[in-house]
Amino acid sequence: MTTPRDDELRARLHAAAEAHEPDRARILARVERGMAAPFRPSRRATRPPLWGWVRVVGATAGVAGVLAVGGYAVASAVKDDTPAQQTVAVSPTPTPSPAATSRAPVRPAEPTPGRGASHAPGGQSPSASASPKAPATTTPPAASGVQDGPLWSDGSVDPHSNDFWAQSNLTLRTSEPLTSLTVELKVAQTGGVSSTGSWRSLPEQDFTFTVAEKDGFLVYTWVLRQGRTAPAGQWVFAGQYDHDRGGRDARGDSYTMTATAGGEHLAVKGDFAAQGDGAGGGS
Repeated sequence: MTTPRDDELRARLHAAAEAHEPDRARILARVERGMAAPFRPSRRATRPPLWGWVRVVGATAGVAGVLAVGGYAVASAVKDDTPAQQTVAVSPTPTPSPAATSRAPVRPAEPTPGRGASHAPGGQSPSASASPKAPATTTPPAASGVQDGPLWSDGSVDPHSNDFWAQSNLTLRTSEPLTSLTVELKVAQTGGVSSTGSWRSLPEQDFTFTVAEKDGFLVYTWVLRQGRTAPAGQWVFAGQYDHDRGGRDARGDSYTMTATAGGEHLAVKGDFAAQGDGAGGGS
């Protein structure tokens, strides 16, 4: 329990502590003088230079100790019996502006159409892109007979055919080089007809060849490869096949040839004379 005398003493100490201001300049000047003082060795004993620094450090430590003790004494004297209530500063919560709360939501921008996109007029949805059209193909001209311009043809059954095997010969004659050529031989299925081979008098590597059964016919096809040329002259294409025993009637067989010469499209066709009738073939 405190008395009025204690309160008076405490008030005087508090006032004295507030009025006291340490003369820092004087203290620093004293330290500097101590550091700048020349070392004077005694004639009786020689001191190493280290003692000068020890003296400066000791003086500095003494001054610091005095200041610390004085500050602690003043703080203890003016300390109140009840601890002061501590407060913490808190930043105020920002108040949203009316513009931030009343503004309508911004509508996202419309996507920019990519390259190649199109829009239909009148706000309609763009129609699907048209599918690419297939390249136009050149329809070969309809053949009217065995000859067309520089192209001439003939079909015949090889005289070396027999009762079990036969060969159909197609003769092509052209007075101009051919930059495209397709030869098709159709052998009617008269019974037991099956392919046994084929050949042509032009180079084999210049043509692609296929043989297949289709619609009651054995079909042989030779196609001149792109970039190749069939020179002017007379050429033979032959299809070989087995058949049932006995003489075979070739009147149901036929052929067609389409070609290009000098940029002009040509076409010929023909059939076969019956075996034993000689070399026929014109229609």
